[in-house]
Amino acid sequence: MTLGNDRNDVEGEQEAAEYMDRITLPDQRVAVFGDWHGNAGWARMMGRALPRLAPDVTTILHLGDYWMNGDDVDDAFADTGIQRILVTLGNHEPYGKLTPLLDKHPGAAVRVSRLTWILPRPARLSIGGRSVLSLGGASSVDRESRQEGLTWWPQEALTDEDVEAAVAGGPADLMLTHESPAGTPVRPVREVLRTNPHWFSKAALEASAESRARISKVWDAVRPELLAHGHMHVAGGGRTEDGRRVASLGREGHEWNLGILDMNNLRMATPSLAILRGLAEDGGSRRTREQRMNSVAESLHSGVLDGLRPSAQALRDARDYIDGVRNLDEIIEDVRRRHTRMTEEES
Repeated sequence: MTLGNDRNDVEGEQEAAEYMDRITLPDQRVAVFGDWHGNAGWARMMGRALPRLAPDVTTILHLGDYWMNGDDVDDAFADTGIQRILVTLGNHEPYGKLTPLLDKHPGAAVRVSRLTWILPRPARLSIGGRSVLSLGGASSVDRESRQEGLTWWPQEALTDEDVEAAVAGGPADLMLTHESPAGTPVRPVREVLRTNPHWFSKAALEASAESRARISKVWDAVRPELLAHGHMHVAGGGRTEDGRRVASLGREGHEWNLGILDMNNLRMATPSLAILRGLAEDGGSRRTREQRMNSVAESLHSGVLDGLRPSAQALRDARDYIDGVRNLDEIIEDVRRRHTRMTEEES
């Protein structure tokens, strides 16, 4: 990690353990998570599953509604290769504690535990050579059932100033938000907004629409190749007519809470919940046929979202893997042989 003005604070009651003005990471793959809502049990499960799923990953990007106890998270990932968790704040966060830290160090990320860094709004990062914009915050549609200063704070809301600052930073390859953009191409999100299944009030829905409009204003200005968000508690992906992609990650305990993002091509693999549970329980030493089916289904689904269609040979490879005829190493080797040309010397 490259730091700009990396300094330790030692004075005051509410102090950041450390803060930095710039974050530049070499990571080629990162883990991206949707909402956790302070669920320590889920963090422990991910601490067991993630290293077995992606041992090369050292950075977690969290999309908000984090509200985790720092010690719980540090313990959950203590014996893993995870070196940092960068949090794009959501609406359900302890802003009463976090806002003074962020205000004391304007524009800087603050470290609040051994692993956890809280990103400012907005934040500009570089990961794997890609420009990244983090723009946290969202509107709480359940605000009317919460108590200001205890379970809800007005600082959750995106402001016009946040929008202006985010746009002023120029284009970005990747945009990390908690809130969904308006006019999203993600069908499950559109369905939730259309049906209002939890019967939220008209005022709450209007505030939510205003919040999404602010995200869209930035999204349309910086034009990232991929926007990833949480908040809606539904999993899905979609592509706009001009080719921009949106990924909505589910909440803890649901499908698509985790995505493994390749920074080279900004493609995201979303392992199934069954696979994650299997990895957490037995270290991945056993994979049932059902788990293999889920894994293949998720892979093919991710391809379809990107506008790809599996070839007949790819479907045969998938069937062999599901039936246990060939393992992944054997299939990968077969693919390599089919698509690699020999040099003259090899011929």
